[in-house]
Amino acid sequence: MKTQQITLDHGSGGEASRELVKTVFMSRLRNDILDQMDDSAVITLFGHHLAMTTDSYVVDPIFFSGGNIGSLSIHGTVNDLSMQGAKPLFLTLGLILEEGFPLKDLEKIIDSAAEASKDAGIKIVAGDTKVVPRGNADKIFINTAGIGIIPDGIDVSSGNARPGDLVMINGDIGDHGIAILTSREGLSFKPQLESDSAALNTLVASILNISKNVHVLRDPTRGGVATALNEIAVQSGVGIQIFEADLPISKPALAASELLGLDPLYLANEGKCLIITPPEDADLILSSVKQHRHGKKARIIGKVTSDNAGKALLKTKVGGNRILAMLTGEQLPRIC
Repeated sequence: MKTQQITLDHGSGGEASRELVKTVFMSRLRNDILDQMDDSAVITLFGHHLAMTTDSYVVDPIFFSGGNIGSLSIHGTVNDLSMQGAKPLFLTLGLILEEGFPLKDLEKIIDSAAEASKDAGIKIVAGDTKVVPRGNADKIFINTAGIGIIPDGIDVSSGNARPGDLVMINGDIGDHGIAILTSREGLSFKPQLESDSAALNTLVASILNISKNVHVLRDPTRGGVATALNEIAVQSGVGIQIFEADLPISKPALAASELLGLDPLYLANEGKCLIITPPEDADLILSSVKQHRHGKKARIIGKVTSDNAGKALLKTKVGGNRILAMLTGEQLPRIC
C-alpha cells in the first residue's frame, strides 16, 4: 500500500481500489472463487451454477435526477448478477439509518426499491435495519446481497476476452456521473441529464438468447468505461482498443464534462453494459440490443487485440493512440 490510511481514492473503483483489494483483502481471504475477481462469484451448488454478489450504496445525494438510492441499490445488484449471465432471483436489503432521518424520505426510498425489484422480477426476501446516533452516518447507507441462477452453457467472465473479439456498449456513457454531480452541486444544464440507472437483466437475457458465445459482460460503474476495459484487459491478458469516433456520448454529457474538466470515459454508469463477443455474432447481438428499451443507442466501439496485453487504448479522431490508464484519484466520490 502506498498509504497507511484509507482515502476517498480507495473507493473510486480505480487503481487505488484494486490495490486495496489485492493487498488487504485478497492476500488474507483468497480462494479459488474469490480469485476470479468478477463482480459476482460463480458457485456450484447441488448441480446448479449460481451467481452471488454483495454491494453497498452510499450515493450523495440520495435523491437525484433519474432515481434515488433505493432504486439504485436494486439496479446495481441485479446488474452485478446479470453480468455473469445469471437470471437474478433473490435479494436482501440492509439499511444503516442516521438518527433523525425523515420517515417520509425512507418511505419514498423503499417504495422506489420495491418498484425497481418488481420491474426486474427479483424478490427482496430478507433485510436488516440499524440506526446510529446523529452525526455517525450520512442519512442512509444501503447494503444488498443477491443470488441468481446461471443457465446451462453460459460462461461469461472478465477473463474470457479473446483477440479478434468486438466490443460494444448499449448506449450513452457518463450520464449517471453527470446527473449525480449536477444534483449534488445544484447545477443546471439544458436539457437536464438523468441518471441511466436501470436493471439490465432482460437486456442480458435477450443477448444470451441470441448467442451463448458471448465472452464478457461488464457494467462500467465506478471508474467508468476506461477502468472497466483495463480490468478486462488485465484479467484476460489481452489488449483492447476503442475508437473515439464511435463512442456514444450525449451532447449534454459531453458539454457538461468539458465545462467541468471531466472525462466521460471515467464517469460512472448505472445502466450500461460492455459486451465482448466473437465477430461472427456481433451483428445479430447488436441488432437485438438496439430493439431493447435500454439499448436503442448501442454501438460497436472497439476490438480486442493480441498487442499491448493488459492495456486499453483509445484511437483518437485524428488518428493517434492514447493509453487509457485505470482511474487514478477520485473523480467524484460517493457516486453509487
